[in-house]
Amino acid sequence: MKTVTYQKHVLNFKQPSGTSRGVLHTKETWYIKISENNQQGIGECGMFKGLSIDDRLDYEEKLQWLCDHINSDLDILLQELTEFPSIQFGLEMALKSLEAKNQFELFPSEFTTGTKSISINGLIWMGSEDFMRQQVKDKIESGFSCIKMKIGAINFKAETDILKSIRKEFSSKDIELRVDANGAFSPSEALEKLKILSEFDLHSIEQPIKQGQVEAMSQLCEKTPLPIALDEELIGVFSKEDKAELLKIINPHYIILKPTLIGGFKGSEDWITSAERNNIGWWITSALESNIGLNAIAQYTYTKQNKLPQGLGTGGLFTNNIDSPLEVKNGALNYNTTKKWNFNL
Repeated sequence: MKTVTYQKHVLNFKQPSGTSRGVLHTKETWYIKISENNQQGIGECGMFKGLSIDDRLDYEEKLQWLCDHINSDLDILLQELTEFPSIQFGLEMALKSLEAKNQFELFPSEFTTGTKSISINGLIWMGSEDFMRQQVKDKIESGFSCIKMKIGAINFKAETDILKSIRKEFSSKDIELRVDANGAFSPSEALEKLKILSEFDLHSIEQPIKQGQVEAMSQLCEKTPLPIALDEELIGVFSKEDKAELLKIINPHYIILKPTLIGGFKGSEDWITSAERNNIGWWITSALESNIGLNAIAQYTYTKQNKLPQGLGTGGLFTNNIDSPLEVKNGALNYNTTKKWNFNL
């Protein structure tokens, strides 16, 4: 018989981090621990306030429901948790952890033995122009060959000036540039702004307009001079049929998968299947999970053998993260087997 408990943990940012949803100082997350036959599995339910579809008042009530029904069939549990994708993911993670020889090695591979790494993009947070320029300089000096810059928070001209200054020094062969608008543009201005951005030889732009404007996004994808990637657009789309239909209508160039926001491994697999059927590219991104969630996402990502740089941060943003073997070196995420896990919550 399995038993499960959950525990809330508040992650503290080392410095306030700017997003299109405001400046973040803390990030709540929940750990679940499943026990059976003297074994323990650990998962993370990293619901993201203001972004996750399961940002609801009954969130902890649903976690308690999981505790009360953990011995039900897994398909029944996942079905009941459909509208709580971060809990689905925490459950999948904890069960994988429970079954593993090493509770932190969910997908044994050359990544977890430390012999292979995962290429990732360096993330530039929103802030003042000087702050953003300094981050770009730091990322390039740290060995990143792909940089993702969040835009839409400061003056558009200032943002394009930053991109222009990068391109003066580094061509697209030297540095791949991605931008993420987080839905900041209005449908009426989006195409014009994409034309301006396309001058900087960008890899892609994420979510130029707010999600839910399917017809407008479809038209934008048809006319854009710059590849478009859907991100928030995937949140809250639950069934395989609805996922396939959304991609068929919008026909984006890429989709971005955040397992915490779209229902974990199973939800990601559904999106990948639909995308590949429609010749749509994809990559995987973390969503400010602690190292418990990031570890699961990174190990799963490695198994997919996707050659694009992935969006996997290290959790180095937090003062009170879980100590782990995950580290970034030369623009890649590595699993340093000389470092130990320290999970004592």
